[in-house]
Amino acid sequence: MNRKLIQYTLPLILIALFAFTIYQSGRKEKVLLEVLTRSLEQGHYEAYKIDDLISARLYKKYVENLDYGKRYFLKSDIEELDKFKYKIDDEINNREFIFFNKTVELIEKRQAEVEALYSEILEKPFNFDKKEKLETDSEKQDYPKNEKERKERWRKLLKYQTLVKLNNLLTIQENAIADKDSTIKVETFEALEKKAREKIAKDYKEVFRRLNRIEEKDRLSVYLNALTESYDPHSGFMPPKEKANFDIRMSGKLEGIGAQLQEQNDGYIKVSSIVPGSASWKQGQLKAGDLILKVAQGDGEPLNIVGMRIDDAVQHIRGKKGTEVRLSIKKPDGSIVIIPIIRDIVVLEETYAKSAVLKKNGSDFKAGYIYLPSFYVDFNDRNGRHCSKDVALEIEKLKRQNVDGIILDLRNNGGGSLPDVVDMAGLFIEEGPIVQVKGRYGKPYILKDRDSRVQYDGKLIVLVNTMSASASEIMAAAMQDYDRAIIVGSPITYGKGTVQKMLNLDQLLNNSYDDVKPLGSLKLTIQKFYRINGGTNQLKGVEADIDLPDLYGGIEIGERELDDVIPWDEIDAVKYKKWNNSVKDINTLRENSKKRVAANKDFDLVIENSERMRKQRGITEYSLNLKKYRATHKELKKESKKFNNIFEEKTSVVAYLLDEDLDRMKGDSLKIAGADDWSKSIGKDAYIEETVKIMEEM
Repeated sequence: MNRKLIQYTLPLILIALFAFTIYQSGRKEKVLLEVLTRSLEQGHYEAYKIDDLISARLYKKYVENLDYGKRYFLKSDIEELDKFKYKIDDEINNREFIFFNKTVELIEKRQAEVEALYSEILEKPFNFDKKEKLETDSEKQDYPKNEKERKERWRKLLKYQTLVKLNNLLTIQENAIADKDSTIKVETFEALEKKAREKIAKDYKEVFRRLNRIEEKDRLSVYLNALTESYDPHSGFMPPKEKANFDIRMSGKLEGIGAQLQEQNDGYIKVSSIVPGSASWKQGQLKAGDLILKVAQGDGEPLNIVGMRIDDAVQHIRGKKGTEVRLSIKKPDGSIVIIPIIRDIVVLEETYAKSAVLKKNGSDFKAGYIYLPSFYVDFNDRNGRHCSKDVALEIEKLKRQNVDGIILDLRNNGGGSLPDVVDMAGLFIEEGPIVQVKGRYGKPYILKDRDSRVQYDGKLIVLVNTMSASASEIMAAAMQDYDRAIIVGSPITYGKGTVQKMLNLDQLLNNSYDDVKPLGSLKLTIQKFYRINGGTNQLKGVEADIDLPDLYGGIEIGERELDDVIPWDEIDAVKYKKWNNSVKDINTLRENSKKRVAANKDFDLVIENSERMRKQRGITEYSLNLKKYRATHKELKKESKKFNNIFEEKTSVVAYLLDEDLDRMKGDSLKIAGADDWSKSIGKDAYIEETVKIMEEM
């Protein structure tokens, strides 16, 4: 493969260091806007200038984001903001923030008004005998005309939320009485109603505590993302902290202590779990349930983090491998201890490929199974893990088990590294084109597997669903075009056919702008990818050769459901040689699968549940009458009860972990328990069972 082409070179004018001068106040924000604007206009696949079209798109996205439920702004606010709808482009081109500043002023004012309002509404009992309804779909209603109308909207919302909580309390009490459970105190309706209101008031106290901690830089990030997403839904601005988290997700590792944290309503940061094998796990003193009070860097002064936003607190706790962090901890018994931890590399094992051998009851057939959660890569370490190399290792392990075929599970795999998907596809073919890539200028170029070696030449099935996207779709499409594999799963995949490049915005500025760094990164859509047959996965996705009932069938999901997407098109096919040992009779396999699916009660429930969800999605108005609500809720609960146990029973397939993997886990009870749970979940998965049956007939 031509690695040089993978660098995704942008126009020279963009690659050259920006040299412009900004001396006004708000210098960092203006520089950031300048860099983003130039990058979008000069580097994005769609050659849009920032004009009235982008202005209108930005306006819609940003205002909806500020007040999605139409619960804060008044209609007069929107009428005032509407004046900016086709002027934001002029502001951006002049590096001005008039519209943005106006929205910040307005939303903070309206949120403060509502904060005073909700507690007043919740002070008095609600009348649940009254016949009234709440409309929950914001698209079916306008913004409130005045404060009185807004108060009424909030009254109904709070009444509904209290009603839901009250119904839960009543049900618990009724069940306790029926079961003669003396541990549950029997209370009057009035006491339970008050308790429900108090719980909702407590919830909203936390909501507004979080809202009041939103800083202007957070709002600016939302505004800038409305700008980038006006070009397409996959372009986005990432502040430095968000980019760091993105790198962790993609690489499966970070430098830190290996504790998962959560922010509590009282302002404390709580340890929710310890990552097995991490620095905290090895040190041994930090436990789940501990509260972190202060953080010190080595012998430095401790910093109080109580009340601090969790994303800010994490920045103080994480750090370079080999450095010391000292945590002041409050234990569940109330004691205070100081725990020193030497930071290390934290590996998130669930990020990586893993395999098992699948056997069907009463059969000698053995299927190799590889689960790949994403097309991961470590952008910051050339010697870091690559999913293509890991999958190659898993293939070798399965070959040593003499499996009769391999299932590559790409369900819920949202994509990742393009070079890795090209390398991975090459593991299963001799050599040839894998995907075509085209930028905004010039002709498409072809990414090829140039290695004639075939790592695995046996039976192959790629398992997909609606959430298989991007690189997953490239892999599935290539295997389908070569007739190398059968694609099994949801009728159609997600439909994302675009390529993004991550731009470090600091690298686009010369040294005179060091005072405004770090700015963050821009994920920029710069190319579209096409199948080797000339089609594209954009919007249309990859159609399964053998489709199974879609778990997401009742949900509107996929690229086609997003706004401002890049359209579908096609280009010329390229020459490629199909696989010699391709399946001869796909129709028979399809018909046999269809018969088995029709006789499978789990799949019957999937189909029925999808239809139920589709119907319920159309219901957006709810009764606020207690009697009517409880009757409806009881019926819905009865309806949904039978769907709770989908995929809970064992199938005919048993998953066996590989001995060499188990040997590496020796002494680590948590890893062994996790692996055991994973193998059991495979044994309950009807999709995997049906895929094994299809493979056995290939």
